[in-house]
Amino acid sequence: MTTPINSSRKRTQRDYTLVFKLGVVERVEKGEMTYKQAQARFGIQGRSTVLVWLRKHGRLDWSKPFQHPLMPNSKETPAETIKRLERELAEEKLRNQILNGMVDIMDNEYGAGLRKKLLIRHIWQAKTDSEINLAAACRAAGISRQSIYQAVARIENRRATLSVIKDWVQYWRKYMPRLGVRKLYVLIKPKLLEHDIKLGRDGLFAYLRREGLLVKPKRSFTKTTFSKHWMKKHPNLLKEEGLHDAEHVLVSDMTYLESDQGVHYLSLVTDAASRKIVGHHLSDDMKADSVVKALKMAVKDKRYIANAVHHSDRGSQYCSAAYQDELLINQIRPSMTDGNDCYQNALAERINGILKQEFLLYRCKTLKEMKILVKESIAIYNAMRPHLSLNMETPNQVHNRKGKLLELA
Repeated sequence: MTTPINSSRKRTQRDYTLVFKLGVVERVEKGEMTYKQAQARFGIQGRSTVLVWLRKHGRLDWSKPFQHPLMPNSKETPAETIKRLERELAEEKLRNQILNGMVDIMDNEYGAGLRKKLLIRHIWQAKTDSEINLAAACRAAGISRQSIYQAVARIENRRATLSVIKDWVQYWRKYMPRLGVRKLYVLIKPKLLEHDIKLGRDGLFAYLRREGLLVKPKRSFTKTTFSKHWMKKHPNLLKEEGLHDAEHVLVSDMTYLESDQGVHYLSLVTDAASRKIVGHHLSDDMKADSVVKALKMAVKDKRYIANAVHHSDRGSQYCSAAYQDELLINQIRPSMTDGNDCYQNALAERINGILKQEFLLYRCKTLKEMKILVKESIAIYNAMRPHLSLNMETPNQVHNRKGKLLELA
C-alpha cells in the first residue's frame, strides 16, 4: 500500500488511491489501529475522511449499531464504540498516572516501599486465583518471575517464623481476653528477644490484624450515682490543694453487673498512684453498708491510715454517715467531685471500664459465681495487666515498690 506524499496543500478524496483507502479500512476494521490513529499515521487530512471511507468501502455497516457476537445487545455504532473506548482509555491512563504519583510520593517521602510490596502481593494473589497469566503480568509490571517467587518465599518464611507468636498471644488472652496490642507487645517482648524475632509494635498490630486477633472496644454507660440528696457534700481536695507525692489518694466508684439472678453492684477502691484495686465488694444493692465494705478492705493496708485522701463522686452512699464515719475512724480526708462532673473522678471511672470491657465479659448464673469471677479478674488485673501510665508495669509492681520505700523511710 502506498502512503500519500505529505504536502502542505489541502488534499481531497481524489488524492488518495482506492488501494490506499481499502488498506486503511482493512486495518481499522481488523482492530490494528483506530481511525484517529490511521489518520495521524498516514497524514490524512479532514476529521471525517477515514469515517467516510469506512462507510463507503468497509464491510461493516457503520451507520447502524454493530451486532457483535460478544455484544449482541450493543446499541453503539463501531465509530461510537471506538470513541468511547478511546475516552475510557484516556481516563484510565490519567487515573493510573495519579495513583502512581501518590505511590511515588509515599515511597520517596516515607520510604514505605509500597509499590513493590503491593504489586508482588496483588500479582501473586491474582495468579493463585487463576485471574491472570504470571508471565504476562510480570512483563506488564516490568519485573521478573524470579523476583515474584523469591518475594513469596520470603513472605512464607516470615509467616512461619511469626507463627509462634499466635501461641504467646493466646496464652495472655486466656487471662486477659481483650488486652490491647501495646500491652501485649510489652508482655511478649522477652519471648521475641529470646527467639531472635525482629518485630515492632506496629508489626505485631499488622500480624494480629491478619490473624483476626484484634479486639474491638465496647462502650456502655449506666448511671449509678444519685447526687441530688440532702446529705453533706465535701469539696474537691484534689482540685484545690494539689496533694504531695508522699500522700496517698484513694479513688472510689461503683458500677453494675448482671447475672441470671438480676443486677448486682460492684464497689471499688483504687490506689491512684499504683492503679491497684485495694478494695472491692459485690452486692445486690447500692446501700451504704454494702459500699463501705470495699473501704474496710482497703484500709487493712495500714499505709492509708492517717495518711490518705478519699476521692469519690457525690453519690448518696459516699455521703452517708456510715461511709463518712469509716473515713473518720481511719483519719482519711474526704474529697468529692463538683456536681455531676464525671471527669473529676476519671481514674475510678477508667478502672470500672477496664474491668467491664476486658475482664468481666461473661454472664454468670448466680451472684456467687459472679463474686468468684470478680475476685479472679481483680487479681489478674493487679498482678498481670501492664499500664501505659505506669511505664508498662503492673499495679502490684508499683504498689509493692512504694510500700518498700515507705518501710525504708
